[in-house]
Amino acid sequence: MGWNPTQYLKFAQPRLRPALELLARVDLDAPAVVYDLGCGTGAVTKIMAERWPHAMVTGVDDSSDMLERAASGSPNLRWLRCDVAAWQPRSAPDLIYSNAALHWLSDHERLLPALAACLAPGGVLAVQMPRNFSAPSHLAIGQTVRDGPWRARLEPMLRESPVADPMWYFELLSSLCTQVDLWTSEYFQVLRGDNPVKEWTKGTWLRPFLLALPAHERGAFEEAYARRVAIAYPQRADGSTVLPFQRLFFVARRAV
Repeated sequence: MGWNPTQYLKFAQPRLRPALELLARVDLDAPAVVYDLGCGTGAVTKIMAERWPHAMVTGVDDSSDMLERAASGSPNLRWLRCDVAAWQPRSAPDLIYSNAALHWLSDHERLLPALAACLAPGGVLAVQMPRNFSAPSHLAIGQTVRDGPWRARLEPMLRESPVADPMWYFELLSSLCTQVDLWTSEYFQVLRGDNPVKEWTKGTWLRPFLLALPAHERGAFEEAYARRVAIAYPQRADGSTVLPFQRLFFVARRAV
């Protein structure tokens, strides 16, 4: 999927908050090798390079547009364009960090053990994934797909929730790691602008469906979706719109 950094960064601060909260729970004093999988524009990657100036910190992403925005930083920072699903580290990492990226990949039962196996002894796997796929913001995408002339083309793209129940991840990670810190949070994002929930999802989950349509149908699909979410998330008297958004976090440490 082609990413649009400008659209994604319309809500840079609310998207950054869970990333920083995940990073704050990583208890490592002096990691030597750090990878940020699905680093996007590299905002958190740069923070990690500043936090651990003696580490080699690598931001990994498959979007050239995102990495062009990231292309600056400290001497201990580098960027790698690579499909995260096919990524392999050059040396065993002390930290594999991934914020809002792994839900795009399937087969977590295989993926997470493979990532944990890459870690150095005592290394940490820190992950945050959205868990909002049963919310109106996401269900409305499926409703719009099924209620239009594009159904036959877009319906195969629909996925059930790509993120499993939290306890499923706890059991899986507990079999791989000696320590597992797992939690969920629901953020009540206060957004502003014209139909901001539509604009929020347009930067992520809605985008593949828009890209799959020819230009003459794209606007109609977006408008149909916009009407649904405007009803589900009405504007408040002060002009704001509240988007409740659930996220899953875990920090797992490999045995020494």
